[in-house]
Amino acid sequence: TPFNHTFSVCAVSFQGRPKGVINDWRKFKLESQDSDSIPPSKKEILRQMSSPQSRNGKDSKERVSRKMSIQEYELIHKEKEDENCLRKYRRQCMQDMHQKLSFGPRYGFVYELETGEQFLETIEKELKITTIVVHIYEDGIKGCDALNSSLTCLAAEYPIVKFCKIKASNTGAGDRFSLDVLPTLLIYKGGELISNFISVAEQFAEEFFAGDVESFLNEYGLLPEREVHALEHTKIEEEDVE
Repeated sequence: TPFNHTFSVCAVSFQGRPKGVINDWRKFKLESQDSDSIPPSKKEILRQMSSPQSRNGKDSKERVSRKMSIQEYELIHKEKEDENCLRKYRRQCMQDMHQKLSFGPRYGFVYELETGEQFLETIEKELKITTIVVHIYEDGIKGCDALNSSLTCLAAEYPIVKFCKIKASNTGAGDRFSLDVLPTLLIYKGGELISNFISVAEQFAEEFFAGDVESFLNEYGLLPEREVHALEHTKIEEEDVE
């Protein structure tokens, strides 16, 4: 998904990355440096290096020695400083990603569609970036109740996905949704049908739950990255760096 891409951008080396990414990293690193955090010993070295240069040979040798001290200091501490800065940069990337995920409508429950007109309006008028999962069902049909319960759980886990359900008899196309093809799942995005699964309960065991439906949809790449999992993943990675 794009976020993975975000993780990859944040987690991997910047070698071979586009110049814009490298420049963003350098800018972030420079802006994140706090003069108060510079050790007194390094401040003194920098102060000495910034003083007027003497023509005295001895002074010049001392300056070379001081310069080497700075190089040695940088070699010793560069790795740790880079890791800390990278961790801050990745955290900023995650915050940006979280804001993008939070943009737009949020749902969190399963919408009951009463008519075929409501069904069409839902498909046609939602934002193009919104994934819509529609369950065609009827009461008393095997698997329909379990799927409705599973979708209720998934709706809470994936609030940027719009989950809906409608009885086959209310669609206005009952001949297309006969009882032997229920439950049926239809997935739309941008007003287009991108996947459909008839008699979808046959894909699961006799008893199935939200986790089974989630895994099934993820196999086809129909669900986005869960926000909670994405943030937890980054937190774990930051702890590993520390």
